[in-house]
Amino acid sequence: MDDSWDTHRMNERWKMVSSDSAYMSSTEDGQTPTAITYPYNEELTHKTILVGDSGVGKTSLLVQFDQGKFIAGSFTSTVGIGFTNKVVDVDNLKVKLQIWDTAGQERFRSVTHAYYRDAQALLLLYDITSKPSFDNIRAWLTEIHEHAQKDVVIMLLGNKSDMAAERVVKTEDGEKLAKEYGVPFMETSAKTGVNVDLAFQAIGKELKHRATQQPNEPKFQIHDYIESQKHKTGCCGP
Repeated sequence: MDDSWDTHRMNERWKMVSSDSAYMSSTEDGQTPTAITYPYNEELTHKTILVGDSGVGKTSLLVQFDQGKFIAGSFTSTVGIGFTNKVVDVDNLKVKLQIWDTAGQERFRSVTHAYYRDAQALLLLYDITSKPSFDNIRAWLTEIHEHAQKDVVIMLLGNKSDMAAERVVKTEDGEKLAKEYGVPFMETSAKTGVNVDLAFQAIGKELKHRATQQPNEPKFQIHDYIESQKHKTGCCGP
C-alpha cells in the first residue's frame, strides 16, 4: 500500500462514536484539524491522547470510558485520528477531557506526532497478552519525548487484564518499566471496565491541580492517588 492511498484513507471522515464524539482525519497538509466543539459548561479543558501499538485496545478503552460498555468485535484498526469529549468532576470542578484515539500502525506515526505537540496528557497502552506491544513501549516513549511537551503527563496502561489465561507480560514487568521512566502505571480492562475510570480520573486530577495550584499548595502526587484508589476499590491488576 503506497503513501498516497494511506493519505486518501486518512482524509476520510469517521463515524460518530457517541453524541459528543467524532472520528476525524488529518488535513491534507498534515496539520491537526479543528475539532468539532459541543456546548459544555466546563471550567477546564485538556487534550489527552491514547497511544500504543495497533490492537492493544485503545478504541475499546475510550468507548468503555465514554459509554460504559464494551462492544466485542466491532472495531477494526483505527485509521487516522478519532476523538471524544468527556466531562469529569474533579474536586467540585468540571474538567473536560478531549480524548484522541490514534492509529497504532507504523505508516501513520508521522501524523500521530502532530497531535503530541499540544497534548497535556498521554495514555500509553500495551496488551498484556502481546509481548511485542510491551517491547515497543520504549520506542513509543522515545517518540513522545521527542515530539510532546516536556511537562506532558504520561501514564502507562497494561490493557486486557481480564485475559489472565493468555497473559505473557507480568504485572511486575509493567511496574518496573513505569518506575524506570517515572510514570504512573496500572492494568486496565476495556472489557470489564477495571481501572478505566480511575486512569482518566487520575489524569483529570493531575491536570486540574496543575491549572489551579497555588504557590504554597502541595503538589498533587498522582502515583500516591492511584495506589490509594486501587486499595480503596480493590481494583488492582490480577
